Amino acid sequence: MIPRIAAVSPIQQDYLNFLDALRQDGYEGDINPDYANRTVLATDNSIYQVLPQGVLYPRSVEDLQRIAKLLNEPRFVHLRVAPRGGGTGTNGQSLNDGLVVDVSKHMNRILEINAKERWVRVQAGVVKDQLNAALKPFGLFFAPELSTSNRATIGGMINTDASGQGSVLYGKTRDHVLELSSVLLDGTLWHSLPLQEEQLQRIKQRPDRVGAIHRLADEIYQHKQDEIERCFPKLNRCLTGYDLAHIRDEQGQFNLNSLLCGSEGTLAFIAEAKLNVLPIPKVAALVNVQYDSFDAALRDATELMKAAPTSIETVDSKVLMLAMQDIVWHSVEQWFPASDKAPIRGINLVEYTADSEEELDQALARLTQRLEQEREQGGRLGFTLARGHQAVKQIWAMRKKSVGLLGNAKGDKRPLPFVEDTAVPPENLADFIAEFRAVLDREGLEYGMFGHVDAGVLHVRPALDLKDPAQEPLIRRITDEVVALTQKYHGLLWGEHGKGVRSEYAPAFFGPLYPCLQQLKAAFDPHNQLNPGKIATPLESGAELYKIDGVATRGQHDRQIEASTRAHWQDAINCNGNGACFNFDPDDQMCPSWKGTRERIHSPKGRASLIREWLRLLQQQGQDAEQLRAEQRSRSAVQTFIPKVKNTLAKRRGEYDFSHEVHESMLGCLACKSCAGQCPIKVNVPEFRSQFLELYYGRYLRPLKDYLIGGLEMVIPTLAKFPALYNWPLKQAWVQRLLARYAGMVDSPLLSDISLQSGLEKLGVGLADAQTLARLSDEQKSRTVILVQDAFTSYFETQLVLDTLALLQKLGFNPLVAPFRPNGKPLHVHGFLSAFERTAAKQAELLNSYRDSGIALVGIDPSMTLTYRSEYAKYLGAEQAPKVLLLQEWLQQQLPQLQSQAEHFRPARFKLLAHCTEKTNAAPSIQAWQQVFKALGMELEVLNAGCCGMSGTFGHETLNLARSQQIYSLSWQGIVRNPQHQPQLVATGYSCRSQVKRMENQQLPHPLQALLAQR
Repeated sequence: MIPRIAAVSPIQQDYLNFLDALRQDGYEGDINPDYANRTVLATDNSIYQVLPQGVLYPRSVEDLQRIAKLLNEPRFVHLRVAPRGGGTGTNGQSLNDGLVVDVSKHMNRILEINAKERWVRVQAGVVKDQLNAALKPFGLFFAPELSTSNRATIGGMINTDASGQGSVLYGKTRDHVLELSSVLLDGTLWHSLPLQEEQLQRIKQRPDRVGAIHRLADEIYQHKQDEIERCFPKLNRCLTGYDLAHIRDEQGQFNLNSLLCGSEGTLAFIAEAKLNVLPIPKVAALVNVQYDSFDAALRDATELMKAAPTSIETVDSKVLMLAMQDIVWHSVEQWFPASDKAPIRGINLVEYTADSEEELDQALARLTQRLEQEREQGGRLGFTLARGHQAVKQIWAMRKKSVGLLGNAKGDKRPLPFVEDTAVPPENLADFIAEFRAVLDREGLEYGMFGHVDAGVLHVRPALDLKDPAQEPLIRRITDEVVALTQKYHGLLWGEHGKGVRSEYAPAFFGPLYPCLQQLKAAFDPHNQLNPGKIATPLESGAELYKIDGVATRGQHDRQIEASTRAHWQDAINCNGNGACFNFDPDDQMCPSWKGTRERIHSPKGRASLIREWLRLLQQQGQDAEQLRAEQRSRSAVQTFIPKVKNTLAKRRGEYDFSHEVHESMLGCLACKSCAGQCPIKVNVPEFRSQFLELYYGRYLRPLKDYLIGGLEMVIPTLAKFPALYNWPLKQAWVQRLLARYAGMVDSPLLSDISLQSGLEKLGVGLADAQTLARLSDEQKSRTVILVQDAFTSYFETQLVLDTLALLQKLGFNPLVAPFRPNGKPLHVHGFLSAFERTAAKQAELLNSYRDSGIALVGIDPSMTLTYRSEYAKYLGAEQAPKVLLLQEWLQQQLPQLQSQAEHFRPARFKLLAHCTEKTNAAPSIQAWQQVFKALGMELEVLNAGCCGMSGTFGHETLNLARSQQIYSLSWQGIVRNPQHQPQLVATGYSCRSQVKRMENQQLPHPLQALLAQR
């Protein structure tokens, strides 16, 4: 039975009855009627928000058939359902107020690869980049290229007939679909592929729904040819959604897949697909042409196309500036030097691919010779050339990220996707965009632009704040004007991202053909159950299409939250749903909890959605989160104890509180801050997680483990004086069992049996106090550095601290050590924010006392050190936050001194496993490590790795043990166990080294320990 958590309406009861019946029918997938899952899937990458009644995660084709058959029963024909893939749609395609069927969690297997015949068979939930990673060893790839390729599913691509970069050469998804396995709403599993006439006639004789569909589709094609020819524009992107123009292919074969591709889940459930794949071009290059205006870039694209490139992409100055402020820029800045002639206002990225260097050189010469001859013509400022797949991949990664970066504009007005994928003939694009911009300029709006100029598709995102009701009418006003412009320039409103809520314009565009679309919808879906309101409604059903201003927006929900509260919780409020956190790649750092669970509530987007709804519901109940915080902080622990006990007992009795669902999601976060660094919008889950936990535990009792972890830094200096007394019980199995059961902790680390104080005395390293600093000459100060201690390395890895100091001495430096004071990061992670603020203030006072000396401060552990530039800056202010460098950042500034010592080091080669926070929040520092090793005559290869799964104390908590191990197995396990990487591995993070020690019984050295060993 599905648990009921509150009184429900009659329609909600119908959906719950359906879910009960589905489980009784043998359904094996996940059933989620809980408010958390419904909330998370109420948004996509559009401006809209529609709450479903439940979420289904089927495990198999049979599960899809069970769903379809049950929906076809008379008692359930009034229920609605919509399939969902990556949830990256910009037009609300997968939003639905009934049930959402998400195939990405379980139906994500690559079933067959036939490299010889160049095809693959996959389940609909396979992600495009996942597929291409599997195809790469065979020298093959699946086209076309999408900016969302690391989370877009094949089923989603088919349902939107997706296209992107390179579509002039590679076409759309439909061009690569060979066969589809789809589940119709009567439960039939139909295998569709191009049919010869004899095969078609046999199928048309069938008395069932399959036969009716084929008869109708063929009849429309036979009798509506002239209207189809007039209606469908001759564009590279053609027209998504019931593509009548391609019911027959170029060979004259009947192909039902032309209707299914682009149908947005309104006709059937796509279960599996057989796809055509192509050889990966052996070589590639990008010519990056810079312009003094965006208009010049657009107008020049037509000329550049004469040089026959693979593709041309364009980016305007707004997107470029946003990219420059993101971590992605450090990997591409060499190809975009500033011009001394004029500011760069636009860029064309002109791609060439070939199967040999000679062929590539010839292709490039067609363009570069022309650019050399026509310097400074047409607004050109110059160009650069990037050769090789790696360089090209880095630049395309920047271009891909620009989609999300636009959403990170400053202020409440954010560029929004609601008229952003129009398509016009490429020769009309510049004039079309000029008028488009005039519309936006007249409204006084800012906007960003990027897109596929070779295909006449440009993504234009006007900046609006839909939390302001006065700005809502602009959606209708601008859209109507853009529709008129696309008609004027013989284009389409839907050039790439599908129709969705914008289907309201379909009747006008299709004209006399629209009733044909309605007939097809009725043949597939007579009761209008599949994603209703999109593309077409069943003929004679009386159902209506959605209106662009008739569907609730996220802004309408968010405006119900007080503006002051929104400002305090902007790390969550600003999430625009772009879904970058759903990155499939296990070797990418983004959100390990999502990768480890495949549950959307355990993702940055999911957690942001839950916080937004939690704040809204609080407001509805007359409570403001910030007022609540102030009230809780004003009350003593004694005053709150009894209410907390009562509330906790009510929780254990099963009393419902949405806060518990939010709490469950927050506890799954590793607080690694990869989201804060990698998310284009900079959604910072660890920050709003801490804010939530503070409020939640102002109402409910905290677990004992939180106090143990939060207070560890305060008591560790005392415990370290008696390491044997601390370590002995932790080694006992019975103590470990007690800790796991009652304290919620497992595999607690042991204190080092080395005394830091005696080690410092042996090295002759002193504490950084006023007297010591006063005795230093200017020359001594230039060689001095102060090491800021952290609890983990000082007391659990004391030898690392001593080795670091010893290496610094051997390199000719004069290291000092700052007295130990708690950093406070564990307090912040667990939501002890008042205590964190006090702790941070004390530590900042100490560290800032060294400012006048001019001596640099450095830290060993990346996670603890980066706290000074993030959490300290937020809570104390940027001016009061101590300036503490990562070790490699400081050593990078000392390269001449390192080079002078290189002769004393033996050459060696190492492989670096960097800490997640370090890679995503201080990306340039990874290159700094490489420069340090190079200066000392050694090589350092940075390995591509995801999260180790430990992340501070996360992996030491009983609740998280299995998840921590699962995350480790996704990426680190294969790397550490690979004999090719041994014994060269080094790791920068304390938690990472702890995880490897636990999982592999192997101690990885810190990079500085590896250097010291070569001295």
